Amino acid sequence: MCPAQRNDDGQLTARVAALLTAFSPGDDALGISELARRSGIPKSSVHRLVGHLTTEGLLERDGTAIRLGLRLFEIGQLAVRQRGLVDAARPYLADLREATRNTVHLAVLEGTEVVYLDVLGGPDAPALPSRIGGRFPAHATGVGKALLAHSPESTVDAVLAAGLPRVGPRTIIAPGLFRKQLGKIRADGIAYEREESRAGVICVASPLLNHAGSAVAAISITGWSTRMRADRVAPAVRTAALALSRTLLAGPKR
Repeated sequence: MCPAQRNDDGQLTARVAALLTAFSPGDDALGISELARRSGIPKSSVHRLVGHLTTEGLLERDGTAIRLGLRLFEIGQLAVRQRGLVDAARPYLADLREATRNTVHLAVLEGTEVVYLDVLGGPDAPALPSRIGGRFPAHATGVGKALLAHSPESTVDAVLAAGLPRVGPRTIIAPGLFRKQLGKIRADGIAYEREESRAGVICVASPLLNHAGSAVAAISITGWSTRMRADRVAPAVRTAALALSRTLLAGPKR
């Protein structure tokens, strides 16, 4: 393959990715002009790409508007590692929600953000922006800090290099203080987030570790800061994380 063709392939891939990720949570269907605006791709190119992606089932037409296609959902279900992790974690998450009536999360780290693989809403918990497949700045979440505390130093360096923007009223934005907190989390196996993601919210998280002691995911309980006692739910979160880690290390039953 010649360099020119590699460049063309790369540009095409980038455009397809930009087009598909132009859709945001809550979007039903978008017009060509809006897709062009969000993706930064010329309208003529958007028209052409939409035609190809519609033929493949990755996009669907709704009159003059465009929506994400069902085939994208089907492809997503083939993400075996995440699917297996979600299936293994679901009973533990369900038990935590039942015991605390608060919202529980399962998340992984991707870049400087966490991606939520599962979210079970609790009846006594606040309405949260987290959703399955959603992302949030790792430094401002309990699961993110639990993951970073057991990640390579280069990963933490990348997060700090990107900056620690203020998300909630008590987000930790000082690199030194953030590193110090990660050290304590690494020692204790528990991460706390107190109004760092949003006002009035508290979170307790714990990592799921592999054989090397690195975090592959994290689970958490989130509730109102005025109602949920972090010290009381922390042992339950830690116990569930340890049990789930052992389950994952043991592998699937044959």
